[in-house]
Amino acid sequence: MSRVVAKSPDDPVVAARRALLEGVGAEVAASFPGITRLGGQIVAALYLADVPGSGGRSMDELSAELGRSKSNIFANLRALDAAGIVERRRASGSRHDRFALRGPYPDVIVGAYINRLRRTVLDKRALVERALHLLGESRSEEAEVMRGKMHDLQRKYGLFHDVFQRVGAALDGPIDLEPMLREIPTDMLDAIGEMATKARTGGRFS
Repeated sequence: MSRVVAKSPDDPVVAARRALLEGVGAEVAASFPGITRLGGQIVAALYLADVPGSGGRSMDELSAELGRSKSNIFANLRALDAAGIVERRRASGSRHDRFALRGPYPDVIVGAYINRLRRTVLDKRALVERALHLLGESRSEEAEVMRGKMHDLQRKYGLFHDVFQRVGAALDGPIDLEPMLREIPTDMLDAIGEMATKARTGGRFS
């Protein structure tokens, strides 16, 4: 039986793989509280392992591949599962779970991040409502200033919520964003870009 020869760290494939693991690890850790760099590296490893018939990776395989303890792998898999990025699978007759991305990468990260933003907006709307309730009928100068700021936040979070309800809900679950984005008319993208430029520079909208 032939031996598996370990590749040199200077091998181009090894170097490219290491760069991807480190880059995705940093990206995911920065975007999702509770998920570490190792969690992002798991995402990259699952993406690279996503070939027909692979069925994902087991926890033991990920532990050996990434050189980390199974307890660390398991903790990050749970966090990735909770974020809607990873799913567990179990083949008929198997005693062990296998793990795979819930959708194509990087689309699955974008969708999970949008869902996180939606939840944040809902939480902040509730927070503003609670603050207004606590202000009650107080009419002191300080209370009026506070009430004005809460009404500003209420308006903005309400607008964000409306946008997410119209668009964000459609992105729930695994979705391949590429064909959808290719169908967006270029004049619509140009209009959005123009509006963003006006908003950044303080221009007026007609």
